[in-house]
Amino acid sequence: MSIFQVKSVDEIMAESGEKGHKLAKVLGSFDVTMIGIGAIIGAGIFAMVGEAAVGASSGYPAGPALIISFILTAIACGFTAFCYAELSAMVPISGSAYTYTYATMGEIVAWIIGWDLILEYAIGNVAVAISWSGYFNDFLNSAFGINIPLWLRLDYRTFVQKGFDLATVPHFSGIPIIFNLPAVLIVLALTWLLVMGVRKSTRFNDFLVLIKLAVLALFIGVGFYYFRIENWTPFMPGGWKGVQVGAATIFFAYIGFDAVSTVAEETRDPKRNMPVGIIGSLIICTIVYILVTVALTGMMPFMELKNKIAEPLIAGLDYNHAARWIIVVVALGSVIAHTAVLLVFQMGQPRIFFSMSRDGLLPLYFARIHKKYKTPHVTTIWTGIVVAFFSALCNIDEMANLCNIGTLFAFVLVCAGVIILRIKDPDRPRPFRAPGGYATPVLGILFCLFLMHGLDKVTWIRFFLWLAIGLVIYFVYGYKHSRLRTGDLALKPRLPGGDSVE
Repeated sequence: MSIFQVKSVDEIMAESGEKGHKLAKVLGSFDVTMIGIGAIIGAGIFAMVGEAAVGASSGYPAGPALIISFILTAIACGFTAFCYAELSAMVPISGSAYTYTYATMGEIVAWIIGWDLILEYAIGNVAVAISWSGYFNDFLNSAFGINIPLWLRLDYRTFVQKGFDLATVPHFSGIPIIFNLPAVLIVLALTWLLVMGVRKSTRFNDFLVLIKLAVLALFIGVGFYYFRIENWTPFMPGGWKGVQVGAATIFFAYIGFDAVSTVAEETRDPKRNMPVGIIGSLIICTIVYILVTVALTGMMPFMELKNKIAEPLIAGLDYNHAARWIIVVVALGSVIAHTAVLLVFQMGQPRIFFSMSRDGLLPLYFARIHKKYKTPHVTTIWTGIVVAFFSALCNIDEMANLCNIGTLFAFVLVCAGVIILRIKDPDRPRPFRAPGGYATPVLGILFCLFLMHGLDKVTWIRFFLWLAIGLVIYFVYGYKHSRLRTGDLALKPRLPGGDSVE
């Protein structure tokens, strides 16, 4: 059987209903929309707007015209979001892009995208956890004057690169003890919550999302109070080039809407709720982003952000001498926003592993469902352990770049999957169809390829090395144990010793 053999949508849907592999359908449209908002609104709006506004790395400032950049990027992301909405409503399975690719381009491509999605969710969460640790320390400092020791919130390489003295840290057998403790603790805490059930996890996410939206609403209100129209002169300091570079910079502030598709199998009415959740969360976040940008660029001259790019919202409040309690609340909002992103991404990765295991491409041990909580607890725990380990020791920049290229590659294949399924299976009912015919997925592909082209050479090399490792694992294990390849589509997996996964 060819490694490009596809698994039909009917086979995929049938396997999702097997006893011992079935996830509980408990989520409604509100839940999935909040999951999308939880994943999208994070470091992008609390940190990236400063860099895009002043053009720190490119030399082309967007200035107040960053508002246009957000609109253009939302339109571009909308192409991919429509494609995700069409496929998730038609194939409501937890594997997200992995499952869609299996049904359109074959097993080997599905494996590649499943392996690639580790870069978006697991590796991406390493970067978010490291960033969370920094913002958590900033909150403790602004609210209580507490600073976590550097050796307990940095990795070894960053500690050395910043020129800190190794003699000031504890040593064990001559080895300096330097690791990111807050990042480890938050990942393990959220892992425990996710094992306890998707309902509890989403309720906690709802709480986090409502708080961070309230915090951003507070900032918007304060920003409009201090708004000065003269701060919008010049409105477009970097010209259209500045707007374009700004759009590319804040593109990653929108990453996360695709995470909604990983809970499709746990949604009560996916044909309706998945399009609502994916597109609805993107629209809501776009409105919030634009309002925050209007407030920030109107309350201070954008070039004043140059000295505090990492904390633009705090910079705007400081510039206008806002009350201390407002600054503390906004700092807390940043921590909460990061926590929600961590929760949703840590929810998505185990479900992709779960789907790959259910297909036989990974050991069937990982397809276990907790008897009481009905969650993929094995993959959730292992994902938490791995993310916590690398969060303690890794550098944020390397992790973020790998996340970016992995995400864009997944977006390209999802858009291509829409085109292929429309050609190969045109009569299959589509509860939601992306508008614009083939133009929508084609534009989605072109935009993502354009952004991938802008990534540095080192990131591309690491990306291909990562895929090469994945191919070795596939041919050593997945090729031989694939349920599609062996023809054992009704397989009842057993654990070592003969115990059923049920």
